[in-house]
Amino acid sequence: MKRANSLTDPSTPLGAMVAAGPPVLWNDSADPAALAESIGFGAVRATCNPVIALAAIRADLPRWSARIRELADEMPDASESDIGWQVVAEVSLEAAQMLQSTFAEHNGYNGRLSMQTDPRLARSKHKLVEQAVHFASLADNIIVKVPATSVGVEAIEEASYAGVAINVTVSFSAAQALATGEAIERGLRRREAEGHDTSRLGPVVTIMVGRVDDWMKEVYDREGITSFPREYLDWAGVAVFKNAYAEFKRRGLRSRLLAAAYRNLLQFSEFVGGDVVLSPPFAWQRKIQASGLSAEPRMHLDVDPVILAALKTMPEFLKAYELDGMTPAEFDSFGATRKTLRQFLTADEELDGIVRDILIPAPWPTPATAPTKE
Repeated sequence: MKRANSLTDPSTPLGAMVAAGPPVLWNDSADPAALAESIGFGAVRATCNPVIALAAIRADLPRWSARIRELADEMPDASESDIGWQVVAEVSLEAAQMLQSTFAEHNGYNGRLSMQTDPRLARSKHKLVEQAVHFASLADNIIVKVPATSVGVEAIEEASYAGVAINVTVSFSAAQALATGEAIERGLRRREAEGHDTSRLGPVVTIMVGRVDDWMKEVYDREGITSFPREYLDWAGVAVFKNAYAEFKRRGLRSRLLAAAYRNLLQFSEFVGGDVVLSPPFAWQRKIQASGLSAEPRMHLDVDPVILAALKTMPEFLKAYELDGMTPAEFDSFGATRKTLRQFLTADEELDGIVRDILIPAPWPTPATAPTKE
């Protein structure tokens, strides 16, 4: 019997989108319960990173505490970080197993689990590629997240050449999307020139549209901008995504754009009809369902020119929106990049702290640390 308000029900917003295509739905979590329900709704991929792993560990702390103690015995020379990242790998592999049937059904194009490279490696091309290749070896349906930093662009090309399915992350601008989309193309072409098949890799380039909005709102407030309404900033990430999408199509790039880090319903409704991936957290899937929005195609529609003109008065928005708004050397200093990398690094530290508290308990109880916001 079909569940009421199921995402596969064509009378619901996401159900209509999934039924009509081409956007596909990903679940922005590897939590087993949420992922199982989301797969039943039509999700064809999922993701894991230190933030998501933290949430999964805390949701089933007795189980993972026991496993962390086992890992400490099995890996006597391992650091807290080594043990924590082994847990991230195991959380990821459980989710990957849940997606295997979808992976087989779509011949590798969908059904993958995203694993994120350690943000502490973000300055080293060699270490990023090495970890990406390692993660890809753990299961045949792993896709690896590499940041759109100056070093990350180089690592993305090399990992693609090595046969790793890539999901670009820490990406907020059309310039980052294009630089990494072209890097993937170069890697794929090099691989194909040696006679290797690349049709099953299904790379994606993420734009964290909600974090674009977050950064623009921070700048708006800090600089005391009053020349246009603050609510226009809810369109910032949408405008960046649409601009990048049009250029991806013009250049014939094979990677699909992925919208992540949801903050408003426009980040669903404005992307319907595009050959893209929508990756809302499960809580946002529920909000979309409850919205009653139409799944009418809108990707081809431009942002209101009045809103776009107002946004373009902000230099920070132009960095994100213009196709040449930043050079790769400038990606690292963009405010949203710095904020996101710092938050991911904080999640790494929190994961280390969980391992420490389990292996060397404090002599008195300590309050739990809330996970970093996606």
